[in-house]
Amino acid sequence: MTGAAGAALASLVFPGTARSAKHFGTLAESELLIGFAHTSPVNDGGWTQKHDEAIRHLHALYPAIRTLYVESVPYSADATRIFRQFVAEGAQMIIATSNYGDFISDVAEQAPDTIFLECDGHRVSDNLGWYYMTHWYASYVIGIAAARLSRSGRLGYVASFPTPSVLASANATLLGARSVNPSATLRAIPINSWFDPQAAASAGAALIDSGCDFLAGIMDDPGYLRVAQQRGVWAAMWNTDMRQFGPDAYVSSVVLDFAPFYAQTVRRRLAGSWRAEGRFLKLGEGVDRDRWGARVPPAVAREADDVRRRILAGWSPFTGPIRDSRGIVRVAEGHTMSDADIYAWDWQVQGVSGLV
Repeated sequence: MTGAAGAALASLVFPGTARSAKHFGTLAESELLIGFAHTSPVNDGGWTQKHDEAIRHLHALYPAIRTLYVESVPYSADATRIFRQFVAEGAQMIIATSNYGDFISDVAEQAPDTIFLECDGHRVSDNLGWYYMTHWYASYVIGIAAARLSRSGRLGYVASFPTPSVLASANATLLGARSVNPSATLRAIPINSWFDPQAAASAGAALIDSGCDFLAGIMDDPGYLRVAQQRGVWAAMWNTDMRQFGPDAYVSSVVLDFAPFYAQTVRRRLAGSWRAEGRFLKLGEGVDRDRWGARVPPAVAREADDVRRRILAGWSPFTGPIRDSRGIVRVAEGHTMSDADIYAWDWQVQGVSGLV
């Protein structure tokens, strides 16, 4: 690994390798206050909506706990102010549903008796942990369907930012596609936002105009799905089942479910057994592919799901040789990328363009 993501990898703490020894006392349900910092509105139809659904599930399981949240927290010093405000209001646990880096870790250092969790985070300390989902396996499965459905073999990808999580998603989609069509390509257009329906729609239209007949992406909204429906091409989405916004175009989504993880986290906090760690939510346990769209041929769905079953049984598709976009072998033959490797992916695989 090279670049910023490679540097981040060196400081990551992955499941089974390290865990904080600090103990936090038991709490009654009525004593627990949790603050949530969201990257987008709770009604975005995607990422933050899935977190909000998990929070509502928490209230059903633990009616006496209290929660509060702030939407659309910026990636700036304002985030630090919000985390500090949560501490000032007495929150014993603060959960950032996106990666806020130093903005959250600095506050965690100053509030050692408060538990902090960061989705897509990269650090573990006595009171700070992270969690993320191995979405790249679901993306690979959907990529197989993309290759079968695309007539041209040219896939388009609406990206937010060129971060490792986005690169992992795009790379996995194309690797899945190339497993059945070795000449498939994927062109990405980053829009520098996680939630911008107009920009996502514009990027989707530009990709179709360039010859792509299958759209994928990692957005919190259905902007490009609407365009796919209008233009008569296929589309795969992220976060939730979005088929109502493009029923003829919809193929599947990388769907998320944070409810079991949040329930386990709260149970451990109440019992005084929570310890800071890094945690991956696995395929079938927090992340998966959605039900196939109504127009996806059964044979295509079966082929993709056969691979999904192999992954669930322990097989990994991320085994070398894997070349980067310059043709250089980055994963040697016979070597399998670990989830830690994929989590810090900072290069495009051969056939992907537009991200680095």
